[in-house]
Amino acid sequence: MVATNHDLILDVKDLKVSFFVDGSELKAVDGASFQVRRGRVLAVVGESGCGKSVSAYSILRLVKRPGRIVGGQIVLHPKSGPSIDITALQEDAESLYALRGGRIGMIFQEPMTALSPVHTIGNQLSEAIALHRPLGQAAIEAEAISLLTKVGIAGPAQALKKYPHELSGGMRQRVVIAIALANSPELLVADEPTTALDVTLQAQILGLLKSLKQNEDLSVLLITHDLGVVAQTADDIVLMYLGRVVESGPLRKVLKAPKHPYTRGLLDSIPSRSVRGKPLPSITGSVPSLKEIPSGCPFHPRCPYAVPGRCDQGSAPQLSDFDAEQRVACLRVGEI
Repeated sequence: MVATNHDLILDVKDLKVSFFVDGSELKAVDGASFQVRRGRVLAVVGESGCGKSVSAYSILRLVKRPGRIVGGQIVLHPKSGPSIDITALQEDAESLYALRGGRIGMIFQEPMTALSPVHTIGNQLSEAIALHRPLGQAAIEAEAISLLTKVGIAGPAQALKKYPHELSGGMRQRVVIAIALANSPELLVADEPTTALDVTLQAQILGLLKSLKQNEDLSVLLITHDLGVVAQTADDIVLMYLGRVVESGPLRKVLKAPKHPYTRGLLDSIPSRSVRGKPLPSITGSVPSLKEIPSGCPFHPRCPYAVPGRCDQGSAPQLSDFDAEQRVACLRVGEI
C-alpha cells in the first residue's frame, strides 16, 4: 500500500550514514528506508550495532563527527505548511533549530546523561519552552507544571526545584518525556526509552507513551531491541541489521508471519512458558564489526537458511514487496 504525504509524518528514503575513522568509511546506516504514518507508532528493532540509534539521531541531524549523512533524504510532512527536507538544511540553520524540540521531540536513551546534573528540573524544562515560545516567566512556570502533571509526576511545583539526582529513574525519564513534549511536537522520537528501567517502571513509561499518543495526537518513532516493548506499543515495525532494513510491515502481521530469517530468529529468542526446562533458542554468532561486513546478504554467516555460492555473493539483497503491506530483503523469501 502506497502512503500519501497526508498519511505520513516522516519519510526516510535510502538513508546512508558513515563514520570516517583512520582513513576508512564505516557504513553505520546503508540505504535504510522507512515511513512513520500519522498517528501511529513505528518501532525500529534490531540488536546493538545495527544502526537504529544512528538513524534516530540522523532525523534531528544530531550525528556527531566523524559521522555524517552521506546520502538519502529525511522528509518531514507537517500538518500545516510545506514538507521539509531535513537533510537539505544547513547545520546552523534557524529552521533546523526550530525543528529540534519544536515539531520533533526526542526522548534520549539514558535520562541521567540527557539531563544536566547541575541545573534544576525547572531550569531545564523552562529553557526547552522559552527557546521556542515567547512567554513570560510566570506563563513558562505554569506550562512546566502542566507538563510535569501530564507525565504523571506528583507534586510538580516541588519537582521543578529539584535536581535530577534527587529523583528516581522513572521520574527522571518522565522529566525527559516532559521536555520532549514541551512544544507540542507532531513527531516524537524515542530512543530506547525504557532500557535503564526495571519491569514495573518500564510498564508505566510504556503506558504513558500510549496515552500520550492517543491524547496528544502524536506520531512516534520508537527505537528498541526489546520485542516485548514493541508488542505492547507499536503499530508498525522495521527490522534493521547492519545498517539495512531487512523486513517491515504492520506489527501484528510481521509477528504472526515473519518472512526474514533474522526476524524469525529474534522472535524465537523470546522466553516462553511453553519451553520451560529447555535451552533458550538464540541466533548463532554476533553482529559483525562495521569493518568486517560480509559480502552478499550481511546476515548470511548467522542464517540457518543461507545457501553457499548464492547468499554470500554480490551485494546485499534489496528490500522488496512481499505483498501489499510487508517488505523483505531476502533472496530465499519465496522458498523458506
